[in-house]
Amino acid sequence: MTFKFELVSPERILVSEDVDQVVLPGAEGDFAVLEGHAPFVSTLRPGVLDVTGPGGRKQLLVRGGFAEVEPTRLTVLAERAYNVADLAACDIASQLESAEAELAGAKDDDARLTAYTLVEQLKALQSGSGARH
Repeated sequence: MTFKFELVSPERILVSEDVDQVVLPGAEGDFAVLEGHAPFVSTLRPGVLDVTGPGGRKQLLVRGGFAEVEPTRLTVLAERAYNVADLAACDIASQLESAEAELAGAKDDDARLTAYTLVEQLKALQSGSGARH
């Protein structure tokens, strides 16, 4: 059983497809969405969306955002998102450098935690482990 998944940036819809499951990096911890999920809204921390659909599995890196869950639809609003399979090593290194600068310049605990989480995600991608934690 599938549901509609949309990943939206300020400029355009990045992904719009029917999927079986999406695991998201919620602010309070990872959570999975399946068809028929109870409605709610969650903030997202930087991390990897793990999307499973009829065509297989893919991972999408988001730098935070919001998720709106409905029984037949999941909409993720992200300022920036990247398909992990399309990221070259130099892209990941560039993203990591930027995230480390954000961490160094963080003014409060929330900003530090957000930047730290992104740094750890990017290091995991850079090492090729693809681990979400």
